[in-house]
Amino acid sequence: MPRPLIPLALSATLALIGANPSLAADPAKAAAPPAASAAKASAPAAATKLVDINKASRTELKTLPGIGDAEAAKIVGARPYMTKTDLVTKSVLTPEAYDALRNNIVVVHKGPPPKPKP
Repeated sequence: MPRPLIPLALSATLALIGANPSLAADPAKAAAPPAASAAKASAPAAATKLVDINKASRTELKTLPGIGDAEAAKIVGARPYMTKTDLVTKSVLTPEAYDALRNNIVVVHKGPPPKPKP
């Protein structure tokens, strides 16, 4: 009974090699990803530190993409923020500028929310 399986396994193996020529050239290289790809794959896993827009200094804010002296001053001047999107709703940043940095910022709340200004 195992004999009919041998030609089937052989034809499946040959089909795989034909579909991926790199396997036929050097199976060891095909199994191991290149070092550069491995480094790029692990880079997103190393999460960057999120910047709290309610507490960050102007210097810290300027490390964010698209944030210079003027934008950092506007962010500090419009505090406190309840959400990250307040940067747009309070007209501190344009929607495009917000999109560039939204994955790098956070708003942390401790204690009761701030009272609205009269």
